[in-house]
Amino acid sequence: MAGLGVPLLFLDIDGPLIPFGAPPPGGYPTYRGPYATGPGPGSGPDANPLLARVDPALGRRLLNLPCELVWATTWMSDANACLSPWLGLPQLPVLDWPVANNDEPVGLHWKTRALVARAAGRPFAWVDDEITAADRRWVSAHSLAPTLLHRVDHQRGLTDADFATLDAWLRSV
Repeated sequence: MAGLGVPLLFLDIDGPLIPFGAPPPGGYPTYRGPYATGPGPGSGPDANPLLARVDPALGRRLLNLPCELVWATTWMSDANACLSPWLGLPQLPVLDWPVANNDEPVGLHWKTRALVARAAGRPFAWVDDEITAADRRWVSAHSLAPTLLHRVDHQRGLTDADFATLDAWLRSV
């Protein structure tokens, strides 16, 4: 697939980076990262206490993937303000979401069309906890470039197995 450019990796936050749902015995781990400055991410009057669930080591692992990282989350610019420093990531591009659309095919995630449009023919991986078979069918029919729609278990977040799958796919395109 030479000539298609570096693959994109569209990354959601809630689920892939911040696990939620039924916690493991003893609750979710909390972290204090090497890149954080000042109090931890869950402190202060406006802080989101769930940020402390984000393992700061994920940033290094994401940077080691052969791709261009793009935030694909409802956090929008808050992803760069809150998570990029915590993870040791540079400011990443943020996908702009279209205005709500009532003509989505049944079962299609509201992000799907915007991801394919933003990729504009480049190979891409999408990491999210809400990917469905409808999204896979739509992307397969509308993207000529290689794609990987990788669903993450929202209760666990990104795991070693997820990184192995992403790394192998990204290196294959």
